[in-house]
Amino acid sequence: MTHDRPSLGILLMLGFCITAPMGDAVAKLLGAHIPLGQLLLVRFAAQVLLLAPLIFATGRIWRMRGRVLRLTMVRTLLHVIGIAAMFTGLKYLPLADAVAIAFVMPFIMLLMGKYVLAEEVGLRRLMACVVGFAGTLLVIQPSFVAVGWPALWPLVVAVVFALFMLVTRQIAKETDPVSLQAVSGTMACAVLLPLILLGNWQPGDGLHSPIFDLVTPTATQWMLLAAIGLLGTAAHLLMTWSLRFAPAATLASMQYLEIPIAAIIGWWIFGDLPNALAALGIVITVAAGLFVILREHRQQKAMPAPVSTPLADPDLARPAPTEAERQAL
Repeated sequence: MTHDRPSLGILLMLGFCITAPMGDAVAKLLGAHIPLGQLLLVRFAAQVLLLAPLIFATGRIWRMRGRVLRLTMVRTLLHVIGIAAMFTGLKYLPLADAVAIAFVMPFIMLLMGKYVLAEEVGLRRLMACVVGFAGTLLVIQPSFVAVGWPALWPLVVAVVFALFMLVTRQIAKETDPVSLQAVSGTMACAVLLPLILLGNWQPGDGLHSPIFDLVTPTATQWMLLAAIGLLGTAAHLLMTWSLRFAPAATLASMQYLEIPIAAIIGWWIFGDLPNALAALGIVITVAAGLFVILREHRQQKAMPAPVSTPLADPDLARPAPTEAERQAL
């Protein structure tokens, strides 16, 4: 069993916050040219192709049973739906806007962590999330009136990925992250491939869905498709690893750092430069995330040094934080 190490969990989540918007930017580049179903299938097929050799080389286990298998199936469906909603939203919204609107997700996740998983959420962490969410509202550009209904897609992403993160937290300490991602990718392909075949089946007057069309990518598009698979796999491995070492509530505010990172990438690739109000929101969200990092660092420094023995796991020797220490977070 893996014991919580909040600082390591935060570092891994930072890697996720950098890698995930890079994958979203590539998806936005391809969204106008590659149908959604094909984009998703390549994304998850690349995940399997990248991880399967590693599993065989290291002797990891593919098999899952019982509760873990059931939760992995639920996690996979949430993963597919969440990515599909994000890719769809990116067709209509600037990268930073889509990520910012979706960032009601950490706030939802924190509340679910508190009321569904009964995780400890101290007042200071809760206030940091509230402040970060207030900054997120400033980043949302353009308004719902200007964008119309496509602005709802990132909200779908927020709800779905809040559930996805909490399900992942339930099984993260019982599964190997590499095996989990490989099995999840295989399940996703098993769901998507029949849908694509069905969507391209045209008996009589036609049973057809444009999102499941198949096109022949150019050489550049093939490279971008490979990049989606690589970045998506790396991002969610980092996220899964982070949840092995830190509670969902601890990581909630940290994820707000994805917004300024997405804004930088969006400006670099698409020329979308945040206005003054959005820049203020970015500063506020970064400050909220950094506050959580500082709190966790001080908390770990205040803990007594672990007592190690030749046969003892250092993590098992570390005393659990007191109730007062947990509430102070």
